[in-house]
Amino acid sequence: MTLLQGLTLLVLLLGSVARCSGAAYYVSPSGSDRAPGTSAAPVKSLELAIERAAQGGPGSEVVLADGLYFRDKSLMLDSLNHVSIRAQNSRKARLVGGRIVHNFRKVTDAAILARLDPQAQKSVVVCDLKAEGITDYGEITARGFGRSFAAAGLELFYNGQPMQLARWPNEDWALIDAVPSDNKDHGFQYQGDRPARWKEAEDAWVHGYWAFDWADTYDGIESIDLDNRTITVKPPYNNYGFKAGKRYYALNILEELDAPGEWYLDRDNGLLYFWPPSPIQSGEAIVSTLPEPMVVLQNTRGVTISGLVIEAGRGCGVEVRAGSDNLVSDCLVRNLGTVGISIGELYGDIFRRLYDDTVFTVDAGTNNGVSGCEITQTGEGGVMLGGGERKTLTPGRNFVEDCNIHNYARWVRTYRPAVSPYGVGQIVRHNLIHDAPHTGVLANGNDHLVEYNEIHHVCFESGDAGAFYIGRDWTQRGDVVRYNYFHDIKGVQGQRGFTDVMGVYLDDWASGTQVYGNVFERAGRAAMIGGGRDNTVVNNIFIDCNPAVHVDARGTTPNNAYFDGSNPILFNRLKAVDYSHPPYSSRYPGLVRILEEDPKTPRGNRIALNVVRGPRFIQWVGDVDRKLVAVQKNFVSGEEAFQAPDPETFQLPPDSPVLKAGFRQIPFKEIGIRPGVTPR
Repeated sequence: MTLLQGLTLLVLLLGSVARCSGAAYYVSPSGSDRAPGTSAAPVKSLELAIERAAQGGPGSEVVLADGLYFRDKSLMLDSLNHVSIRAQNSRKARLVGGRIVHNFRKVTDAAILARLDPQAQKSVVVCDLKAEGITDYGEITARGFGRSFAAAGLELFYNGQPMQLARWPNEDWALIDAVPSDNKDHGFQYQGDRPARWKEAEDAWVHGYWAFDWADTYDGIESIDLDNRTITVKPPYNNYGFKAGKRYYALNILEELDAPGEWYLDRDNGLLYFWPPSPIQSGEAIVSTLPEPMVVLQNTRGVTISGLVIEAGRGCGVEVRAGSDNLVSDCLVRNLGTVGISIGELYGDIFRRLYDDTVFTVDAGTNNGVSGCEITQTGEGGVMLGGGERKTLTPGRNFVEDCNIHNYARWVRTYRPAVSPYGVGQIVRHNLIHDAPHTGVLANGNDHLVEYNEIHHVCFESGDAGAFYIGRDWTQRGDVVRYNYFHDIKGVQGQRGFTDVMGVYLDDWASGTQVYGNVFERAGRAAMIGGGRDNTVVNNIFIDCNPAVHVDARGTTPNNAYFDGSNPILFNRLKAVDYSHPPYSSRYPGLVRILEEDPKTPRGNRIALNVVRGPRFIQWVGDVDRKLVAVQKNFVSGEEAFQAPDPETFQLPPDSPVLKAGFRQIPFKEIGIRPGVTPR
């Protein structure tokens, strides 16, 4: 090597080291884009700082000073390589997809005051949004079960909390009185005379669980017949019509702005009416304006977003499209119109696509994740977690861990979970999931790992639902639900129909799922095998569940649509993968002979080494051939060998006969968010 070549190589190596070490570029709401971007002289534009960090190479970082960063478009991070974007002080830098509104004043319009409840007249204030430059209010749309994700219309958040669009009843539900025989799909009859107050309401809506307690939708009111006490709704009509006795409330009605925290928007005139729960002069009122995702990572690698508050957009908080090794950590993601974070592009009809095409995949990249975040008050769920490829069983290895996900699904109440792993090989671990109207984890696909999570007080507003749910596909196998603590799971009360809820719900022939080492305490109908095959319920503790395990033979019921040709979805999904050849035949050998072994019959399920204290161990429903279900060495209260676990740690004494029989202690202390991770 010549001297020149050596010097050239040295320069290249030094340049490479410099690029890998990176540099910090500082941003502040009070910065200047003419500044160099140092901590003493930060820039103002996030885009400019990110552009400089990209030029700085791997290892560079963008540091956000405390303050509010208002977004009127998505923050696009395209093809970045190992760049971090972080708050200088954790959760003091806020990305806001809306605007702070000021200049609230007392209502003086006599016509408006006449429409308000007397108690509200002195408390409601009004803000002219047009005068503040806000003219796009979005729309209230027919959202709900079976419908696509949709950006919310303008919402109001006050002191970090979502406010309630004016509704009646304020807290509880009204009940459908009757359903006209000639109008059963398009309307219903109500009780009382409350709707007589709504004669001037121009865009009133009703939201309800119209027929089933696992399906809610919003419907616009077409007309109200006061003489016959009948509400007729606009299309698109919900999937199941209306039933007497079911729940609903009315909303977006000025006359119902009658309690602190409620608001109403006169879209024609841009006037926002609000009953603030505290003096308006001392509060922070934000209206959402941005319908697109707040942040988009596209084809990025090793990008980290940490310590930010991401809030007040009408759509999604963060979308990760393709790429690898990207991480959203230590963020507070709140007050959004759809989901908090989507690993994989958030197609509006993603759940419909997954239902209609069981091998549908989205490029969600690999090893992308969410860690140590709090996700709350989202309109349609917490995290969509895609990845992998079902035909080849290629895993995505995307993950959600150590997150506190709670009070989600504000708008659409059903089938909008805390985490929805789909595709192949996603990981949901060490999370705290709680306080939600419907499911906690909704899975589609294969080989997902759901472990060390605490899930409680979910499904509280619904029925026929599960804290963990998967269903209606023989081929979606290999999913593992282990070392989780499911507790205090109770569905809606006082409604007609099947309102039980489940801890783990293997619905409609779900097969090949392993339920191992979990603690179920007051978890309803704790583990349900709904006609499926090759499931294992082993080494779990059940405390005060009724029953601990449910097994049914729903496929053997007469005139079953799934087996008489009326609904061929099970067989179509079987054909969608090459189940009789590798990798399916080698990974899931039970699939190969499924059509030869009477697929209607639950077969190959194993229930073993469980510890059960409660009113009932196994409930058999339907024509179950019990010889095809292995029930082995379970320890049930009242039996001689039973020994109750410690009520605090769920550990058994070292000399317990249960341990001697092969039961393994559950690592209960490891369940939940790990020490040192503080999602708050």
